[in-house]
Parts: sequence; structure tokens; C-alpha cells
Amino acid sequence: MIHMIKLCVGVATLEELESYREERAHWWGADYGENVHVHRTRTMPRRRAEMEGQASIYWVISGVIRCRQLILRLAEAVDSEGLACCDIIMAPDLVRVSPRPKSPFQGWRYFDPKDVPPDLGKDGSAEEGDPELALELSKLGLI
Repeated sequence: MIHMIKLCVGVATLEELESYREERAHWWGADYGENVHVHRTRTMPRRRAEMEGQASIYWVISGVIRCRQLILRLAEAVDSEGLACCDIIMAPDLVRVSPRPKSPFQGWRYFDPKDVPPDLGKDGSAEEGDPELALELSKLGLI
């Protein structure tokens, strides 16, 4: 299994992503049923079989990995200009993860399971302690 990591361009906070994602699929006329969220990207992952139904997309918001969504399916699509693209069909739930800084990059990248941050509990806690403190320490290069 391999995960995906992607910059959440144009979104400054996790709360903004939560409110913004409800309408995305309708922009392209995509209809993948109820209770899913869709993100369109230019290229289909070559490692598609390792991702569908088992991997997550990790969202980088304002330079920090903040959350993930389970990738249910990767669908071939065609954009408004007739070019092939990929629709990432995701579970609607955003799972908050221990915040971790991430340098900018273009497009999406594969994200090795050994490198992913741990999920946060419902109360914002993680096994490793205070997530915001961990973020500050990692920015300083101390962890």
C-alpha cells in the first residue's frame, strides 16, 4: 500500500477545507453517488491498485499536513478541454492527523506509510503528546 500527499491550494485552514469540499464534484458535473468527495487531478497514479480502498490522501494546508481522507476509488475522467485526468473519490470524513510541516511541491506525490503522521483522537490528542507542540518542535528541527 502507498498513500498520496497533496497541497490543498487556496485553502488556509482545515475548517475552510471542510466547508469547501461539499461543492467540488458539482463543478465538473461528476456524479459518483452520495456521501463521497471528489478531487480532480491531471494524472492517474501508476500505483492505483495499491491505493484504491486502502490508502489515504494526506492534505497539506498552509505548509502543514493536517488531515487525511480514505481514497475509495480512482476514476478516469475527461476535463472540459477534452484532456484525460483522474478523479480521486474519497470518503467524506476528514481524519485529523498530528500536524507536520511539509515543504511546497507541485501536483501530488506518493507518501510512504512509514512517513505518515499518526491520526489524532477525537479530542485532538495523539499517542505522542501535544500535536501543536510536536509541530513547533519539528519546525525547529528538534524532532
